[in-house]
Amino acid sequence: MAEHEWDHPDPFVTPFNVTDADIDDFGHVNNAVYVRWINDGAWAHSKSLGLDFDSYRRLDAGVVVIRHEIDYISSAMPGETALVATWVSSNDRRLRLSRRFQIRDEASGRTLARARTGFAIIKLSTGRACRMPQEFADGYPIMWPCD
Repeated sequence: MAEHEWDHPDPFVTPFNVTDADIDDFGHVNNAVYVRWINDGAWAHSKSLGLDFDSYRRLDAGVVVIRHEIDYISSAMPGETALVATWVSSNDRRLRLSRRFQIRDEASGRTLARARTGFAIIKLSTGRACRMPQEFADGYPIMWPCD
């Protein structure tokens, strides 16, 4: 998909094939599946940045969701491939960061959804909020400063 077709240049993109298990009684992808795709797309991007769960364990810190906002625009249908694009949109280098997402159908290019997710940093050993490790401050660069 051409760069200009995304809401912002240079996203990290993860493809997801729509499976029968994703389809609800309305005959399209269930809204909860979009949340899974967003989560999995964010993890794929984190891993590509060198911040996998082994890194989280080593740092005793993790990034957890505190808020999802999703605008559903068009239904994903059986047999389609959804492309989940993500950009880190803010990183205060202390406690929080956020991402933007755009989900498109690969074949038609139509936008299926847009989302924003806010994250907080926690200490894995306690589950409590903590200051962001320097590896997160540096490792999650802002790609689209729009938050």
